[in-house]
This record gives sequence, structure tokens and C-alpha cells, in this order.
Amino acid sequence: MGTDISDIVVSHETSLKDQGNQTFSIDTYNILYQLLSNVRQYDGMPLMDSHGNVTSHLYGIFYRTVNLIENKIKPVYVFDGKPSPLKNRTISERQLMKEKAKVELEEAIERGEENLRQYYSRINYITPQIVDDTKKLLDYMGVPYVDAPSEGEAQASYMTKKNVDGVISQDYDCLLFGARKVLRNFAIYGRRKVPRKNIYKTVYPEYILLDEVLSINQINQEQLIGIGVLVGTDFNEGIKGIGAKKALALIKKEGDIRAVLKRIGKDIENLDEIMNFFRNPPVVDYDFRFNRPDTEAIEHFLCDEHDFSRERIRDHLESLKKSYQGTTQFRLDSFD
Repeated sequence: MGTDISDIVVSHETSLKDQGNQTFSIDTYNILYQLLSNVRQYDGMPLMDSHGNVTSHLYGIFYRTVNLIENKIKPVYVFDGKPSPLKNRTISERQLMKEKAKVELEEAIERGEENLRQYYSRINYITPQIVDDTKKLLDYMGVPYVDAPSEGEAQASYMTKKNVDGVISQDYDCLLFGARKVLRNFAIYGRRKVPRKNIYKTVYPEYILLDEVLSINQINQEQLIGIGVLVGTDFNEGIKGIGAKKALALIKKEGDIRAVLKRIGKDIENLDEIMNFFRNPPVVDYDFRFNRPDTEAIEHFLCDEHDFSRERIRDHLESLKKSYQGTTQFRLDSFD
């Protein structure tokens, strides 16, 4: 979910090839939810192996990671840690939405509806098994990952100030956390079905630069955080009737969020704590390394344990091996 400040953000269409020879942190939970929602069977059910284990995430992570590496992009996956108590409201709301979607699915089945995709796609859970299997696959592929102490997008954004070039995530919150560069539509792109409508649209990868957002809108980072909080984030409800453009105008006129709230006679609970969480979220410094993929382990894990097509997997494993040829260790400065 995150904050919706899209109306004041300038994005640039790009491609994986154009972003080659760079390292990107990946907001893993954000990507997993996309994969679980979009990588599905024709009837809307998630992909599953013969034992009933969901495999949509493994399908997406494997093929998309290979695709990134083929385009000389170095991915570093970042997993969520313990959520901030500030997020309790959002977590509860998401749970209620899933429970509502379950009821709607049952009603649709009783009505005899044949196309249930729209109902199934709204019922997604990132279970401990999904997380463990994703990490196991990344280990086999030689791709590093980081366990964040709290919010994955905060950790991924922090890393853009240290040892990566940008963060791959759909959430604009990354800009509030100070990500220098945000890449969107890098996990799911191309033709995508519009939710609840029988139409499709073409989605292209795009990037956003934090400095450009601040410069064009003539604001600073503190004011950008204030705009996001006025609109609403995972940590607070926004002010009703205030979108990104109105929040921008108010912030520029009044100077900061406290002055805006005073002017409009509104309060935001835990404002100081929320603002400080965006300024200084819990993060860790992490030295990551890339290693040669264990192609036999990958094939066994995906094909023998989870029923993936051996022929198709082998084609991609050959491509993956070629990306590592001539190196004994996959170092950040030797990705050629």
C-alpha cells in the first residue's frame, strides 16, 4: 500500500538493459505480494506443486532474478523484520480485507461463477514457508539477501546511500525513507490485466530520482515526508480530502506539516514518532557478496521438490552459468 504521492513524482520509462551494470536492493515482500497476486493459474488459483505447496513466488523469483542478471543487474534481496508498532493499524486493515475477500470468494463459488481470478488474487499470505523457500532458492543461486531489523523498504532505501544504486519496489514510501533512486514495475511488467475489468494495459519499467522530485517541487526531504504523512502512509491515516498535490501546496505555503495541521485544525496521532521513523528507521550495515550458483541444487529444488519443468529450468540455468563464467567469486566489481 504505502503512500500515494504519484501526482507529484516524475518517472522515466526505462528498461532492464538500460539499468545494467548497477546494483539494486529489492524490497522482497513488496515483490512477493506482486508475484503471489499475478503469477497464477488460469482459474486464479496460485501455482502449486503436486504436494499442494504454493510455488508462484518461486516461479517469479527464479525467472525474474535470472532476467535481471542476464541484463547485468546485480540484485540484493531485503526481507522484512519485525514490523513497527506504528503499522498495527495497517496490518489489521489488510487482514480484514483478506477475510472479506475470502467471503466474497465463497459467495462467488456458490453462485457458480467460473472466473474466480479476481477473488483469489486478493487473498495472499507471505508465510514462513514462502520466506524460507525464497531464501533457500537465493542461496542456491548465489544471490545475497539481507534481513532487515524492521521494514524491508527502509533497509533497502538506506542501502542506496551506502552500497547500491537504487531500490526496486512499487512503494513511493522508499522516497520518504530517502532512497536515491526507485525502480518500479521491475518484477511485473508488460501486458497486465486491470483489476476487476476485462481490459489490459502495458506496464513499462520506470525509475524515479529523489533529487529530481525534491528539485522540481522545490521542497526538502523533511517536507516530502510531511507530504507523505498528510496523504497517509502504512503508519498513519492521512487527512481526508488531502491528496499529494494539495499536500504539496499546503506544505510549501505553511513551511512544514505541523504548521499545516495547525492551519487546518487537524491532528495526526504519533506525528513525532512517525516523522522520526522515516528520518531514522532501524537499519543495519551489511557487506554482501555474490557467489557461483549451485545449478544442481537449483534443479533439484525446483524440479524434484516443486515440479518445475526440467527442460525450461535447464535453459535458464545455462544462461545463469554464462553470467558467472571466468569468475571464482561473484564480486560487485567483477560483474562483466
